[in-house]
Amino acid sequence: MEHASFLVTAVVITALAFDFTNGFHDTANSMATSIATGALRPKVAVAISAVLNLAGAFLSIAVAKTISGGILDEKAGLKPQIVFAALIGAIVWNLVTWLRGIPSSSSHALYGGLIGATLFAVGTHGVHFDTVMTKIIIPAVASPIVAGVSAWAATKLAYRMTRNGDEKVNSKGFKAGQVASAMLVSVAHGTSDGQKTMGVITLTLITAGSLAPGANPPLWVILAAGLTMALGTYVGGWRIIRTMGKGISEIEPAQGLTAQSAAATVILTSSHMGYGLSTTHVCSGGIMGAGKGRADGVVHWSTARRMAYAWLLTLPAAGLVGGLGVLLADQGAWGEIALGLIGAGVAAWIYVASRRQKVSATDVVTPEIVPSPAEPPAPAAPTAPVAA
Repeated sequence: MEHASFLVTAVVITALAFDFTNGFHDTANSMATSIATGALRPKVAVAISAVLNLAGAFLSIAVAKTISGGILDEKAGLKPQIVFAALIGAIVWNLVTWLRGIPSSSSHALYGGLIGATLFAVGTHGVHFDTVMTKIIIPAVASPIVAGVSAWAATKLAYRMTRNGDEKVNSKGFKAGQVASAMLVSVAHGTSDGQKTMGVITLTLITAGSLAPGANPPLWVILAAGLTMALGTYVGGWRIIRTMGKGISEIEPAQGLTAQSAAATVILTSSHMGYGLSTTHVCSGGIMGAGKGRADGVVHWSTARRMAYAWLLTLPAAGLVGGLGVLLADQGAWGEIALGLIGAGVAAWIYVASRRQKVSATDVVTPEIVPSPAEPPAPAAPTAPVAA
C-alpha cells in the first residue's frame, strides 16, 4: 500500500514536471508573433500569457475527460506505472525538440507516451483506436490546414481593407489587435493544453482506485495543473519563440493578428468539442497561411519541413520511449526508480547542453525594434583660423 501511494505521488509530480515543460515549450504558440512584430516586449508577453494560461485552465474539462477516459480503456488493467512511463517519454521528447528549437507538439508527445506504454503493458485492447483517430489523428491533420486557410483569407482581406490607409496608423491598429488576439490564444492554450495534465493526473488517481471511473478532475488537480503551466510559460521558451516568430515567415502586424485570430478560433472550438489537438500545429498553420496571404510574403519551407518531420515522429518516438519505460517500471520498485533516474539524467544532460548556446529574451526581438543607445555626436571639423 505504501509503495502504491509513493508511486502515485511520483506520477503526480512527474505529470506536473511535464506540465512545466509544456508551458515553456508552447509559449511561442501564444506570443511569438506579437514579440516578432514588436506588439509586445518579450518579458511582458510571457507574463501576460502565463496569467491567461492559468485562467484558461478553469474554463473547461472536456479535453481532460478525453484523456482520463477516452483514448484508453480504464477497465483494461491500467496502472500508475503506465502513466509514469508515458510521462517520461513525453518529457524527453519535449526537451529534445526544445533544445533543437523545433515547435513540436507537447500534446502529441503525451498521447504517444500514453498509447505506447499501454500497448506494451496491456496490449491493443487497452487503447480506444476509434477515439484516437477521431479526436487526435484527424484533428492533427485538419487543424493546421483549417487555421492556415483561414489566416490566408483573413490576411488577404486585411490588406485589401487597409490598402488606402496611413501605413503607421494601420500598423498601430494591427499591433493593438495582435495584443488582444495573443491574449485570446493564451486563454485557448490554457483551456486546451492545461487540461491534458489534469486528465493524466485524474487517470492516475482512477487507476490507483482513488477516484471512480469517469470522475471529473478534482479542484486541486485543476489548480495545480494551471499554476504549473503558468510558471512554465513565464520562464519563456525562447528557442521555440525564435523559430515561430522569425523562422517560419517574416510577418508584419496584420499577419500576426490574422494568424493568432485564426488559431484561437480553431483551438477554442476544438477544446469545447473535446478534441485533443495540438496548439503548436494550429498556430504554425496560422503563421504559414498568414505568411502566404501577403502579396510579397514568403514561408521558409526548410523550417516548415523540419517541423513536419518532428510532427510525424512525435507520436511514435514518445510511444517507443513510453513503451520501453513501462517494461522497466514493471520490474518492481527498482525499475520505477531506475526509470525516474534515467529521465532525470536525460533532462539534466539536455539542460547542460542548452547552456552551451544560450537563447534569451533579447535573441527573439527583431533588430528594428530593439532600442539602441544614442550615438554621441560626431566631433566638429576643425576650422581654419580667420585672418585678422
